[in-house]
Amino acid sequence: MHGQPPGPGQTPGPSGPYDPSSAAPRSYLSALEARLTADGCRVWWEDWGGVPVLLGRRADFRLKWMATKLHLFTVAAAVPEITVPTIATFTDQVLAYAKKNKGGLPVGLQTGVGTFPTLVSDRVDPAAVHWAEAQQRAKFACMARPVVVDSARQYVGTYRGKPFIGRAYASYFTEKGLRYFHGQ
Repeated sequence: MHGQPPGPGQTPGPSGPYDPSSAAPRSYLSALEARLTADGCRVWWEDWGGVPVLLGRRADFRLKWMATKLHLFTVAAAVPEITVPTIATFTDQVLAYAKKNKGGLPVGLQTGVGTFPTLVSDRVDPAAVHWAEAQQRAKFACMARPVVVDSARQYVGTYRGKPFIGRAYASYFTEKGLRYFHGQ
């Protein structure tokens, strides 16, 4: 699909790797990298099929989370255009990547995975923003709060509510989301 970032090990589509002509997506990713580092995340870059992807990772333990350790992955990439299928597919790829690479106990045994799958572009379908803001996506002991960054409008769309599944982590996700994506 055109505009879709490839997942780990995949090759880029017919349009080749995305090299954003606008400096805005690159600038946003640089600022995000600095905010993740400042929050104590381990930060690195990977090549996902020709697309440079920023990754940030941290793990936190809280008794109020029923003595659970949450592995939080922030995975961000600049793409030519963000549509609902693009962010939905990227969200699934990030959840699979985080679950596979978290280490430690199996997911569900006092261990959970949280993700911020983040796409940045200066061409964003408003439906993609609405999709990201509508709800948190959850699978067994794995949660995702997709983030759509419209660098042309300087707008960040992500869910900020308290979901039924994963409610105990809601304030944590909200706090990290504000810090990472809004610089607060």
